[in-house]
Amino acid sequence: MTILVTGGAGYIGSHMVHELVDRGEEVVVLDDLSTGHRHAVPDGVELVVGDVGDTELVAGVLRRRGIAEIAHFAARIVVVDSMAQPLDYYMNNTVRSRALFEAAVDCGVQRVIFSSTAAVYGEAGTDLIPESADKRPITPYGRSKLATEWMLADIAAAHGFSYAMLRYFNVAGAEPKGRIGQSSARATHLIKVAAEAAAGKRPVVEVYGEDYPTPDGTCIRDYVHVTDLANAHLAVLDALRAGSAPLVYNCGYGRGFSVREVLDVVRKVSGVDFPVVPKPRRPGDPPCLVADSRRIQAELGWRPQFDDLEMIVRSALAWEAELARRAGSAGSGGMAAGGRLA
Repeated sequence: MTILVTGGAGYIGSHMVHELVDRGEEVVVLDDLSTGHRHAVPDGVELVVGDVGDTELVAGVLRRRGIAEIAHFAARIVVVDSMAQPLDYYMNNTVRSRALFEAAVDCGVQRVIFSSTAAVYGEAGTDLIPESADKRPITPYGRSKLATEWMLADIAAAHGFSYAMLRYFNVAGAEPKGRIGQSSARATHLIKVAAEAAAGKRPVVEVYGEDYPTPDGTCIRDYVHVTDLANAHLAVLDALRAGSAPLVYNCGYGRGFSVREVLDVVRKVSGVDFPVVPKPRRPGDPPCLVADSRRIQAELGWRPQFDDLEMIVRSALAWEAELARRAGSAGSGGMAAGGRLA
């Protein structure tokens, strides 16, 4: 059985691809490489460079490889950009997903896993957020994802395939084996940004808002290691294959850290005291987002292996060192890991 991973050359999708390959699955990656990287795709995995909204292209891949399962990661994810460019976010995250699902229906796909977000909850308050919490997204990003959730549920009910939706909290870190990590040219995730500052790749870290109703005035988030998140996808895939009903789960650890606390941990682990510059609040940033993830743990036995902020930070710092090594190797005519030019 072959699984199509859209966005499989990106940060989270590539971790899922590696985990699938490691356990012997057949994988095809579909990615337009607008933010993904060829070097993130393992050797031996077919990479189709194209748009998930191209129904003809997607249907051709599904039929050619006999694909019955899709893990859909491809999306635009920068919240502040969605505020300025809502049309782009609705096109990429909702309209193109509709085209993907149309091809899935036409080609008899049996299972779909959808990469959703905690942004569907909006300003949910300071308590742990369960899956049943009200969905009141405050950004076009969150709304585009929630609209896609509704659409997927309706299409699956009408056409008889099964699905799972995972709502991510703040994904961070890099694969402990050192093969992949976050390689975004324009990083916006806090731990990635702070790791770049510690590595000397940026001069300062900007902190957006110091007047939130939190203990130290900065936003609080639940940081989940990307490998734990990939393993959550494997768990829902196995459950769907076993005949499970539709699944909707939060993916987080149930513990929040403020921006200041995260920066202190990055300084401690790296030994670098990088400067911080305060900035005004950004639109679309709730004060606090922390997951109630007890459902996925109770129902699927998901057990996070990297639920430690220092461990997450160490993996992020190690990846920055690996990126620097690869850049140096490519600059001297060498090859990056996996036999591809970085």
